[in-house]
Amino acid sequence: MRKFFTGLVLVPLGLIFIVFAVANRHLVTVSFDPFNSTDPSISVTLPLFVVIIAVAMLGVVAGGCATWFRQRHWRRAARQHEADARQARAQLAELRGGAAASRYDPRRLPGPGQGGGYGSSGRDKQGATL
Repeated sequence: MRKFFTGLVLVPLGLIFIVFAVANRHLVTVSFDPFNSTDPSISVTLPLFVVIIAVAMLGVVAGGCATWFRQRHWRRAARQHEADARQARAQLAELRGGAAASRYDPRRLPGPGQGGGYGSSGRDKQGATL
């Protein structure tokens, strides 16, 4: 299904780029000299579609970098929360392990003659054993 949607987007996009390239194949001179526009020292002569597609790709890359830098706060917070969760899981496992070991410790369990918490005989008020 994912390949279908990828093809559904990429095939028409590729066709649009091809039609755009054929329609805009005349040469343009791109000058990087702001002081001398008649005889620039730094200039490139390229087909118009190459210039436009290159500028669009640079815009996408610049936008992606700006978004990545803007989201650094959330990435840092996510890393901190992940570390806190890892530490809490380790502490929980340690506490569960300690509770399981102390739960079955025969030295800590009350014996039948120790009363069980309801008097010296280990029986409640009605006389039932606990």
